Amino acid sequence: MKDQAGLRRARRFAIGTAVVIALAGMNGPWLYRFGTERYHDYTINKPEYKAKNGHWQIVEFPKEYRQDTIHAVLLHTGKVLLIAGSGNNQDNFDKKQFDSRIWDPVKGTIKKVPTPNDLFCTGHTQLANGNILIAGGTKRYEKLKGDVTKAGGLMIVHNENPDKPITLPAGTKFTGRANEKSFVSKDPVLVPRAKKVFDKTGKWLRNDPGIGRIYVEAQQSGQKYETGTEDNYRVQGLTGADARNTYGIANKLGLDKRDFQGIRDSYEFDPVAEKYIKVDPMNEARWYPTLTTLSDGRILSVSGLDDIGQLVPGKNEIFDPQSRTWTYTKKIRQFPTYPALFLMQNGKIFYSGSNAGYGPDNVGRDPGVWDVDTDTFTKVPGLSDPNMMETSGTVLLPPAQDEKYLVIGGGGVGESKLATNRTRLVDLKADHPRFTDGPTLEKGTRYPQSSILPDDTVLVSGGSEDYRGRGESDIRQARIYHPDTNTFQQVADPLVGRDYHSGSLLLPDGRVMFFGSNPLFADKANTKPGVFEQRIEIYTPPYLYRDSRPALSGGPGTIGRGASGTFTSQHASAIKKVRLIRPSASTHVTDVDQRSIALDFRTSGDRITVTVPKNRNLVQSGWYMLFVDDDQGTPSQAQWIKVP
Repeated sequence: MKDQAGLRRARRFAIGTAVVIALAGMNGPWLYRFGTERYHDYTINKPEYKAKNGHWQIVEFPKEYRQDTIHAVLLHTGKVLLIAGSGNNQDNFDKKQFDSRIWDPVKGTIKKVPTPNDLFCTGHTQLANGNILIAGGTKRYEKLKGDVTKAGGLMIVHNENPDKPITLPAGTKFTGRANEKSFVSKDPVLVPRAKKVFDKTGKWLRNDPGIGRIYVEAQQSGQKYETGTEDNYRVQGLTGADARNTYGIANKLGLDKRDFQGIRDSYEFDPVAEKYIKVDPMNEARWYPTLTTLSDGRILSVSGLDDIGQLVPGKNEIFDPQSRTWTYTKKIRQFPTYPALFLMQNGKIFYSGSNAGYGPDNVGRDPGVWDVDTDTFTKVPGLSDPNMMETSGTVLLPPAQDEKYLVIGGGGVGESKLATNRTRLVDLKADHPRFTDGPTLEKGTRYPQSSILPDDTVLVSGGSEDYRGRGESDIRQARIYHPDTNTFQQVADPLVGRDYHSGSLLLPDGRVMFFGSNPLFADKANTKPGVFEQRIEIYTPPYLYRDSRPALSGGPGTIGRGASGTFTSQHASAIKKVRLIRPSASTHVTDVDQRSIALDFRTSGDRITVTVPKNRNLVQSGWYMLFVDDDQGTPSQAQWIKVP
């Protein structure tokens, strides 16, 4: 009986093996892939793997709450403001469907927020009172050359009257003196009065005309309405002195591609009321601007495409949170759109050369230190692959006191296929700052996301090898950069590809949130249109898979610069670091808000007393996350602290 049972088992095993072999012959790749995926899932969920590499988890909102998130800002309530505006979707723009969400990553709740305008490709930053300043956005979507039916372009309107400005309403007709072709303005334009010019003796020399810029378009479709050369244009409807003093000049008005146009509108988002509050509009319309906080709490707004789709010609401006008004800076300096601009400890601005997209390849691209008041600019030499700084990322390495920056990846200007795997380092405290190369990435990388972690490392993840992920070039890799050893540590790979219109931010519990991704195509052959990535992904770093983490409680909610505050921690004796981390405002590979500041501290029993540095350029007014790290490098849950 035993031998017969053994024979039956052997026969069943042989039959089973034959079936598996037969299936493998027909579906070998599928079985291999299925087995590989199962094994991969098993591996990445093992406790020892998580403790070494961390772990990724996808968060998918209910369908009615999903949106194409372009911007994300961490609020001092611990919630996240997710802004889509029209979400790079022309249909949404035409329907005036503009979206924002408030997401609570702890409770998992999601709330729709009425959004007053198309805050797609806007600029944003944290204000001292905890509100978020949001400025600029989209007035018009781009039109590709084949989609343009009416000839049009830029009209420069001149006013030679030194006694008064003149306003031309939308619909004003301009007729060429030589070509006799007529074009109509799309918006009103205010043309300032002419400026009288005198010599040293006070003798009048001439009037320099006031200048206004307006977009005009032919009244009918067709190539025959294009112009090939510059012409002088009469302004219809004007009489007398106005007709003599006011005229237009335009170069070619044709059927070329039309770029996006920006808006002037500005808002403050109140994290407590969870609503937008309209404030004074900017002087310049801006699409793709950078907002950088200055040492006195005012906000510098730089670059962007204006209301006629032209790069703002270096006319930068400053927002005063007290009056909620904007004024121009005294001097003019031009940068590409979304330039990476950081406040230094001496009050000047560091421009790393990173930017996100529009502008000539030979204007404003050199990295350097900018004194806004005097408009002096000192170039910083040594940058490798300087022609591939577009779509690169820049991060102020922790702790911020060291004033060292890491520039990550990047690509060629515009839709170039060029991408670099280089990272670059610069120490601005050196006697003669100069870029040096850091560790290389495995692949040339556009759109890398980078987030400072409370243990003084930086998580670098995602991006793509080609412009907007063409050719299925998304990079599903993550690395942790260690500033102390200048090395990358490979960690768990993300589950979702992230390229254009993606970003990341550190959460108060020490995890990192990733959002967005807007690939051009969905296939390697670049034939199928891409789909916007609406899922959120959370990375839990290895330090949260240790046996325990330090606790932190009590203490003041406000600590002034140079002042101290005392907190309670049963792990006080094991605390080795205290960090004050400014919450992120992330978009288009640009996050100039995030910085991690080292605090002096002392412990006594279960009490820990921390001291905030005095330098207001280092510690800008506003809300911060306070983390303490133990002797294993494990951070606490953050406490929210306001620095007035």
